[in-house]
Amino acid sequence: MESKISAVDKLNMDVVFDLKIVRDNAIIPTYAKPGDAGMDLHACIDDKLIIQAGERKLIPTGIAIAIATEHIGGFIHPRSGKACKHGLSVANSPGTIDSGYRDEIMVCAHNINSNALIIIEPGEAIAQIVFKPVYRASFRVVDSLDGYDRGGGFGSTD
Repeated sequence: MESKISAVDKLNMDVVFDLKIVRDNAIIPTYAKPGDAGMDLHACIDDKLIIQAGERKLIPTGIAIAIATEHIGGFIHPRSGKACKHGLSVANSPGTIDSGYRDEIMVCAHNINSNALIIIEPGEAIAQIVFKPVYRASFRVVDSLDGYDRGGGFGSTD
């Protein structure tokens, strides 16, 4: 059977960014499996960290990166299993790493449980970073918008 390759598969979507280790014991992000969209970000802490129910904590990753172009952004998302099984989310999900940012990447972790604490161990994978295209937008002020036939606005299709 002949393999078919789509136009997207033919594109080289690989990029390389400079990464600086800013804390001892930092773990360089990696993809857990081939084809994963996100690279795991790890807690760069010396001792376990407790996040109480409903609490938010800023967790260092020990790394800084230089995104080499303004047309790419780094977006920090929760890890699916941690969010679903343990209630560990990212408070500002997705967190945005702009191309001009060069300081340490921090994860604004949020325990979304109503009554259970979460314990973060040193080196634990706590979130993921996904690199995506960023479009630069501008606006043109007009008197009306074409192509609108929803009739009723927000929530009108429920």
